[in-house]
Amino acid sequence: MHKELQRFIAEKLPVIDEKLNSLLGAANVSETLKSSMAYSINAGGKRIRPLLVLATLEDLGVDSQDALTVACAAEFLHTYSLIHDDLPSMDDDNFRRGKPTNHIIYGEAVAVLAGDALQTLAFGSLTHLSDTSAQDTLRIIRLLADASGSTGMVGGQMLDIEGETKTLSLFELENIHVNKTGALLSFCIVAGAILAGLNEEKTAKLRDFAYHIGLAFQIQDDILDITSTTEELGKTAGSDALSEKSTYPSLLGLEGAMSRLEKHHQCARDSLAFLEMEHPLLGLFADYIVERKS
Repeated sequence: MHKELQRFIAEKLPVIDEKLNSLLGAANVSETLKSSMAYSINAGGKRIRPLLVLATLEDLGVDSQDALTVACAAEFLHTYSLIHDDLPSMDDDNFRRGKPTNHIIYGEAVAVLAGDALQTLAFGSLTHLSDTSAQDTLRIIRLLADASGSTGMVGGQMLDIEGETKTLSLFELENIHVNKTGALLSFCIVAGAILAGLNEEKTAKLRDFAYHIGLAFQIQDDILDITSTTEELGKTAGSDALSEKSTYPSLLGLEGAMSRLEKHHQCARDSLAFLEMEHPLLGLFADYIVERKS
């Protein structure tokens, strides 16, 4: 990992963790429910999504008092999706990030409710932005709704379920992942652009960047699923094959998937040329996404 990205992550992670737990701690809810929510929030995630919000603003040279809240909203939303993905009725995973999944510890009913509560906490948090105009706050809330609901992550998850046991075309596979994985990543970057007051032409460049890193992220996930161990991944390796899912390696072969990964990586980096920076943080995150081992 590039030393500048290491510095940025080391500086921002404690701040993100503190804000996540502050927002969670302020919720007046059942202690069992709060414990379940906190269990998954503090289960050792890499915080890529909130870091992308903050990295976007840093690359654009803009400070926003609301950036951390928007970053945490993305992480709440992401964590809810993981709790629900792991349920027996979905991917039926017993481990996440090397720890028992939420429903293994708290039971299915509490896990479902914890996911629901984290989802609504994400949107509730965005209603408390203090340094952002009402118009831009509504844009960010609408953007998160589109990215996380039936037109984004949930819709992608539905397509993923419908695609099980089928051999999908590359177009169908990418359509799943643009929505299931890429939509929330795109939210993080475009929300950062909104907070920075970026014009539409340059925001379009960042959308293009987000599109390519979203697909690169999923391709690397698919590659790691067949090349890494359960211990390295922190979740069950080989689960895609067990679920009979189409993946990039199953459609393109391992070498073809790696070539596709590099193509999206390069396109993502090319989209950042307008920043006129040698090592933009977003570019370093693109490198990290394709080089990560878990």
